[in-house]
Amino acid sequence: MSDDRPTRKRPNLPAGKAPTLADVAKVAGVSPITVSRALNQPQIVRAELREKVFRAVQQTGYLPAMLTAPGAQRSRLISLLVPTVANSIFADTVQALIDTLTEAGHETLIGLTNYSAEREEQLLDTILRRRPDGIVLTGTLHTRASRTRLSRSGIAIVESWDLAPRPLDMLVGFSHEAVGAAIARYLAAKGYRRFAVVTLDDPRGQRRCVSLEEELARQGIDDVPRVVLPPPATVDLGRQGLRRLLAAGERPEVLVCSSDTLAHGVLAEAAERGIHVPDDLAVMGFGDLNIAAHLQPSLSTVRINGAEIGLQAARALLQRLDHPDEEPVKVRIDTGFSIVERQSA
Repeated sequence: MSDDRPTRKRPNLPAGKAPTLADVAKVAGVSPITVSRALNQPQIVRAELREKVFRAVQQTGYLPAMLTAPGAQRSRLISLLVPTVANSIFADTVQALIDTLTEAGHETLIGLTNYSAEREEQLLDTILRRRPDGIVLTGTLHTRASRTRLSRSGIAIVESWDLAPRPLDMLVGFSHEAVGAAIARYLAAKGYRRFAVVTLDDPRGQRRCVSLEEELARQGIDDVPRVVLPPPATVDLGRQGLRRLLAAGERPEVLVCSSDTLAHGVLAEAAERGIHVPDDLAVMGFGDLNIAAHLQPSLSTVRINGAEIGLQAARALLQRLDHPDEEPVKVRIDTGFSIVERQSA
């Protein structure tokens, strides 16, 4: 078998079967020993052959094994990937999940994706080599390479903080599209007609904004200026959002923010400028953080049951791990949300 042959098509592996080194060799058109050398001693393998092997690893979802003791059993390790810990919107989920897993004898490893699917892929490359018992992801947006590796890994996966028609495995969360539409209906029913949005550049926040705009369009409200800011959310970033809107000449009646932290910044900037909330400008948040009820004025927002998401995600994992020989149960849990009416809108 020649190692210079062109890369072949991906083998038709049975569903749920973890790809082997031999599968990588077939896809790359090289020998298994070349694959082994490229992964373990890349400096002794020609660059073009290394590239073939690395492409084949991505195509197959092959996971190079870490050094483990013969006959090693479950790792008792669960990996949790969240976008950020810079604000507390994910705190309840993280705490509930860790508490539940710890009580059941598992340790939790946390990784930060910074709202980036590419960063998530990098983290998964390291995490999957450690063969955790389960992985909890935030959201359902992943790179193609990540989806391939996860689907081939044989590891229990829970996607959280979202709902999607075709989850990787188990799913616990809520519909961001439903949140956006509900905010639009709530504010339109109060008589607001001039809207604007301040949002982070994260896929879930953007989906809420699109849904809000679509619902408003159905009610005859078409022009909704949007300021998009880089994550993570900070109070100062919220202040910048309002400043950018005003500098552009926008004068909305109500400003919808993709997080309570951004809304906090909007309230601070409005107060400094002598803009009265809600008389001059109504403000709507998302997340119902602990501070939301104590701001002046108190913040109208969307309450997400983050603790329930963490609890249900942990329970779904534990159910799967405690019954490894049973047919996997389809898990799709909608934890819902609610509009919290306070003084700001």
